[in-house]
Amino acid sequence: MKFDAIVHEAEEGGYWAEVPAVPGCVSQGETMDELIANLREAISGCLSAPVPDDRRLEGLVLEIAV
Repeated sequence: MKFDAIVHEAEEGGYWAEVPAVPGCVSQGETMDELIANLREAISGCLSAPVPDDRRLEGLVLEIAV
C-alpha cells in the first residue's frame, strides 16, 4: 500500500509528518531517512490497531464498480 504524508520542518530541528488517510497517524525524525523509517512503523501500527465497533464504518470509503 502507498500513503501520502505531509512533511513539516520542526521548529526544534528535524521533521514531523502526518498521514491524512490514516487519522491520528503522525511521526517525527531528526533526518528525512529517520522520518521515513518512523512513518513506516507508525502507519503499520495505526493500521493494526483495533477499531472500536461503533467507529468501524465512520469515514469508510468504498470503491464500487458498475
